[in-house]
Amino acid sequence: MDINHFPTKGNLIKAKNTLALSKQGYDLLDKKRNILIREMMSLIDDSKKLQEEIKTTYEKAYAQLQNANIHLGIKNVEQIGFAIKEDNSVKLKIRHVMGVEIPMVSYEDQPLTPQYGFSRTNMALDEACFQFDKVKKLTFQLAQVENTVFRLAVNIKRTQKRANALQNILIPRYDQLTKIIANSLEEKDREDFTRLKIIKSRK
Repeated sequence: MDINHFPTKGNLIKAKNTLALSKQGYDLLDKKRNILIREMMSLIDDSKKLQEEIKTTYEKAYAQLQNANIHLGIKNVEQIGFAIKEDNSVKLKIRHVMGVEIPMVSYEDQPLTPQYGFSRTNMALDEACFQFDKVKKLTFQLAQVENTVFRLAVNIKRTQKRANALQNILIPRYDQLTKIIANSLEEKDREDFTRLKIIKSRK
């Protein structure tokens, strides 16, 4: 038998303290879970809007690229594409929401300027570049949102497990233990009181 289960006043205080801490812990975990769920649900809506916008923008971009390929030739468009510089301005930062690490994508949002000459190009290529630049920025946002949703979902699941462990195992266990020890101490007090009365009557 666990020494903490013996019916003593010290063990009763310990059991009550553990029960109170378990209930407080459950309340905090429940609040955390609700906040994370609300945050995740709002981000899911944002993710759907971004996906729809990216789909529409991609359709426009590929339509204009196809038009440019037809009028300028695929080889020429490919060579012009090599002239465009790689974007190295993307940086990843971390912020914390209720103990969850949330990634934040930051980049230099500079106005789009043509990186090729106008003599060998047309409006379709310009429009394709504009749409693909827009897709790039939307993809940064979508990556941030979807990664955040994934991390929140993992943390919600973990928080749910901890809350369930407290609600279904620890709280009932210490609630029962508190009652058992309290009842044993009351019974012992009654026995001591009865014994004292008998001794007093004999004197």
